[in-house]
Amino acid sequence: MIDQITVRLKPGQDLKQEIEDVVKQKDIKAGIIASIVGSLTKAVLRIADGVNVKQWDGLFEIVSGTGTVSVNGCHIHISIADREGAVFGGHLKQGCVINTTVELVILFFKNTEFKRLPDETTGYNELVA
Repeated sequence: MIDQITVRLKPGQDLKQEIEDVVKQKDIKAGIIASIVGSLTKAVLRIADGVNVKQWDGLFEIVSGTGTVSVNGCHIHISIADREGAVFGGHLKQGCVINTTVELVILFFKNTEFKRLPDETTGYNELVA
């Protein structure tokens, strides 16, 4: 069975922390981000090399986002656009500060549980369903 939760996040909140808090409060064991739109004043993303984390200050629009979420760990990527319309993105990290709003929709599966286990090849905790 699939259910959903829709939440509006507010100015000054940390995007990743708020997503993780919603997942914990609702005890979501297996979910996906269906939609995430809004704006940031600060972005903190791990870039495609899988190692380096970059931080940007300014005004940004969240133009897309996707990810798997669970009380056992979340894996979320977002793309953001700057004032010039240039788009970039990466792995969501703590420290992304919401500007005016974020509208978040999570779909979750009631009879499924996502887990994350260490993977020797990648060095990360990877999804196991």
